[in-house]
Amino acid sequence: MESIQSSAKQIRSVLIANRSEIAIRVMRAASEMNIRTVAIYSREDRLALHRFKADESYLVGEGKKPLQAYLDIDDILRIARAAKVDAIHPGYGFLSENPEFAEAVIAAGIEWVGPRPEVMRTLGNKVAARNAAVAAGVPVMPATPPLPLDLEECKRMAAGIGYPVMLKASWGGGGRGMRVIRGESELPDALAAARRESLAAFGNDEVYFEKLVQRARHVEVQILGDRHGNVVHLFERDCTVQRRNQKVVERAPAPYLEDAQRQALCDSATKLMQAVNYTHAGTVEFLMDADSDRFYFIEVNPRIQVEHTVTELITGVDIVKAQLRISEGGRIGITEDAGDAKGPRASGVPAQDAIHFNGTALQCRITTEDPENGFLPDYGRLSVYRSASGFGIRLDAGTAYGGAVITPYYDSLLVKVTAWAPTAKESVQRMDRALREFRIRGVASNLQFLENVINHPDFASGAVTTRFIDTTPELLEFTRRRDRGSKLLGFLGDITVNGNPEMAGRKMPELPFPKPVLPRVDLSEPIPSGSRDRLKAVGPKKFAQWMLAAKPILMTDTTLRDAHQSLFATRMRTADMLPIAPFYARELPQLFSMECWGGATFDVAMRFLKEDPWQRLAQLRERVPNILFQMLLRGANGVGYTSYADNVVRFFVKQAAAAGVDLFRVFDALNWVRNMRVSIDAVLEAGALCEGAICYTGDLFDPARSKYDLKYYVGIARELQQAGVHILAIKDMAGICRPRAVAALVKALKEETGLPVHFHTHDTSGIAAASVLAAVAAGCDAVDGALDAMSGLTAQPNLSAMAAALAGTDRDPGLSQHALHQASTYFEGVRRFYAPFESDIRSGTADVYRHEMPGGQYTNLREQARAMGLEHRWTEVSQAYADVNRLFGDIVKVTPTSKVVGDMAIMMVANDLTPAQVADPTHELAFPESVISLFKGELGFPPDGFPQELSRKVLKAAPPSPYRPGDHLPPVDLEAARAKAAEAGGLPIEEMDDRQLASALMYPKVATDFHRHQVRHGDVSVLPTPTFFYGMKPGDEVALEIEAGKTLLVSLQTIHEEDGIAKVQFEMNGQSRMTSVPRAGATVAAQRETAEPGNPLHVGAPMPGAIVTVAVAPGQQVQAGATLLSLEAMKMETHMTAERDGVIERVLVKPGDRVQAKDLLLVLKD
Repeated sequence: MESIQSSAKQIRSVLIANRSEIAIRVMRAASEMNIRTVAIYSREDRLALHRFKADESYLVGEGKKPLQAYLDIDDILRIARAAKVDAIHPGYGFLSENPEFAEAVIAAGIEWVGPRPEVMRTLGNKVAARNAAVAAGVPVMPATPPLPLDLEECKRMAAGIGYPVMLKASWGGGGRGMRVIRGESELPDALAAARRESLAAFGNDEVYFEKLVQRARHVEVQILGDRHGNVVHLFERDCTVQRRNQKVVERAPAPYLEDAQRQALCDSATKLMQAVNYTHAGTVEFLMDADSDRFYFIEVNPRIQVEHTVTELITGVDIVKAQLRISEGGRIGITEDAGDAKGPRASGVPAQDAIHFNGTALQCRITTEDPENGFLPDYGRLSVYRSASGFGIRLDAGTAYGGAVITPYYDSLLVKVTAWAPTAKESVQRMDRALREFRIRGVASNLQFLENVINHPDFASGAVTTRFIDTTPELLEFTRRRDRGSKLLGFLGDITVNGNPEMAGRKMPELPFPKPVLPRVDLSEPIPSGSRDRLKAVGPKKFAQWMLAAKPILMTDTTLRDAHQSLFATRMRTADMLPIAPFYARELPQLFSMECWGGATFDVAMRFLKEDPWQRLAQLRERVPNILFQMLLRGANGVGYTSYADNVVRFFVKQAAAAGVDLFRVFDALNWVRNMRVSIDAVLEAGALCEGAICYTGDLFDPARSKYDLKYYVGIARELQQAGVHILAIKDMAGICRPRAVAALVKALKEETGLPVHFHTHDTSGIAAASVLAAVAAGCDAVDGALDAMSGLTAQPNLSAMAAALAGTDRDPGLSQHALHQASTYFEGVRRFYAPFESDIRSGTADVYRHEMPGGQYTNLREQARAMGLEHRWTEVSQAYADVNRLFGDIVKVTPTSKVVGDMAIMMVANDLTPAQVADPTHELAFPESVISLFKGELGFPPDGFPQELSRKVLKAAPPSPYRPGDHLPPVDLEAARAKAAEAGGLPIEEMDDRQLASALMYPKVATDFHRHQVRHGDVSVLPTPTFFYGMKPGDEVALEIEAGKTLLVSLQTIHEEDGIAKVQFEMNGQSRMTSVPRAGATVAAQRETAEPGNPLHVGAPMPGAIVTVAVAPGQQVQAGATLLSLEAMKMETHMTAERDGVIERVLVKPGDRVQAKDLLLVLKD
């Protein structure tokens, strides 16, 4: 073989005529050789990393389109001359395979780091390369010469090869211009698109056909040749795992080759390259038939390849350095320069017999393609970029760092990860570890897809073919990445810039708050036995008998539910409950129960606090396994404000019992036991304690209100006993049960039923403790109270004070005063967090005996009045409440009936209505929906019914006969409801478990909004309460424990606002993070219309990109499958077709327009 003459001039400077990762790769090799590096960059690449890695960098192709800038031969040479470079390295892609560029470089007196132009013409053109292979005796695939422009002739040539055929670009690779054509009908569109893609990527639109092997493997041989006639191979690489003919994962050596096959393959490649006097780096690609093991020559890539890294790792040969040294005249077979300057130069490449491979290597290309969106390229700002490292891991990255902007103009590659290990199995394990180390946020990535590929058993065994990705749908089954840090930062940024919506119109408290004093507890100590342990040991019935036999009064702490519901609108967050929970378990095990769930806490948790009530229950249960958990259940209303189908109520109760609720206090807003039965039966079926509650109203000893006498309450108690309840509760929700009344009631209920009695009241009057002590003296078995700091006013009376009053008596509850004080001190600090939500009540009031407003309703109604601007008319609202109660027939007022009375009272005050006007049949009035629902009987019926005349006015019809609402509601299809709720909330169906379904059944819209909030912002319950409500100030730092042992340290650095967008700079775990937040109410630049999800007449952009062609016009008739337009991003063109027959109504884009994902492009009409 002839020697190729060279000036053998030493290279002291090199221009890299490329960008991003390969440009940086060449620069690194050159820098190690003390060669000055010069970069070029387009205007769109002015912030690209390769520009800053070079010693010098210059703008190329000014004024030209992003791709054309790197194809501007004249301007590249202008820069090379101005920078006085010795050589130009083309990298891969762009002009790397263009012989005209090579000739121009050589003509300019600059060293071309690559094969001679005439060799490039022979091998770079795949048709010419095929002819060379035939001449060298290398097996080839049946193929055509370059295709003519005549479409009919192209059809004839395709038929001659035989479908299916592969349409390929003659000049270039990387999958650009490639199309599989399975029949003649696909040919015209595919041919036009392939020509356009080829022209855009390589500057030449020449294409040809090649026979398609159905079960193929892709294997290639790395070649190096010097200018002295020496050609060696560096063994093969397997590139079988591809998508759209774009390599995804490469490995070396190929796992399916025997030694004899490997030798034959490498010999064929070497023979071909020797025949054409090849120099520098090149790759000979073969297709192997997986069924016959025969291999066929495909093409030669006369350049360095993307996947050269795996070869370098197994052979130890630096291919880029070898290219540069060969250009300097280096000789293969000499690895180091001799001391004699006149002697032959080294290439760094050993002779063939000294080249061996060691271990195995695997390369994955991490891109910004979104596997869940058809692998469409994504672009935008990398908010987080954390890469892998460690033994055996090599990274070759482009512009990949936190804050980098990924543009839509170029290839979607972020970084190549290459793993080396002694065995194939270990290299996969190492790669898997590396991929899991990556954190990429801000743009989509294919990380999880790559993990699925390399961990698939077919990949491990080497059994894959080039159709592996297309035929293995499980590769696209991903575990949802939580990205908790980014989501929480988004929420923090929003509430810091725009404020928490819950704080609208409220006075900001003085910040910062003193830290609540959390009592110490030894978590290593065993948890004492408590009431729950007894229940589990003896069961509900015997437990009730134990209650009757127990002399000490049993005390329930309502601090974690009704107390904060009544004092500050149910706003206490889980973050303030969990720290004290272990203290309860260890220091207050004598408590009868902890009321910590149900009632209004359920919907408020989701609606306003954006927390999962089920998660709260589970976390509390984990920390307090020994004390009964008690919840409030609104009979047929569940934890909602309306009646539900019986199977929904049963389903909810079943979930609550399984999740940790032990004692269900079941009530009906109108004391209608028939409406409670479905809940009672469900609780009994679940094996939990059932406490049937009698709602107290009126005055037992007021002859003017004789409907609520002792006989009335005893009658309800008998019904509840017959229903099977274990315990009776007196539920005095307004705090109006006077001491004499409760004593008589307790005595009568116990004598009549023999069931234990549990008394619940509110301290709105300021003297409710007197009623509790009277109940205790009358033989009551259990009473409710709240810790000192959370007691009084509209909450429960002071549990600690009542315990102290009974200390030393035969009813002493046995609670530690010291422990109660410690817990109360903690809540004293916590309560400060919620100051803006406190109602403006300074003392107890006897006015409660007039309006009879429940404690929780009192707080909520004042909040409702404040929101409607009626706060200054509160006295009128409370009077209207009493008036409405009389108008409605003096009903029992407890959620949800109390809310109906409150709605009507607010309406009356807001519209200056008198009771007489409301009652007047001739005075037209639009009643609130809740009032209409009440009079329809949707919440049940009071014993004596509703006032007939008012009922006719409200309903504009005759009052209905009493009926149980549940009897008129058909069973809900739970699985259909699950699918609907998952879709509405944006959750995968598997995440809509039974508990989340229960939430959605109770509160469909609230649950949907909550689930969407979780999808967007994650679990915000981990935020400290002051941060959640009041945001952050520059310099603030918070610790967010997202799970055990994982804490995010977040500090706010700065906020910069421009054009209505606030750029909020955080630091998370020491790394800078930025989130952009639109300022609420700010005017932003006009945007394109957005396609409506699910609207079949809207055609939206599936990805960000540029419009290439628009094939239709308004008024044009189109059929399903017709091409509407084409969209290009990152050099990949996507054709959008009509999904249905129709007429084009509007076209909103034109060629050249840039669009974002989901932008509306076309509108059709039927």
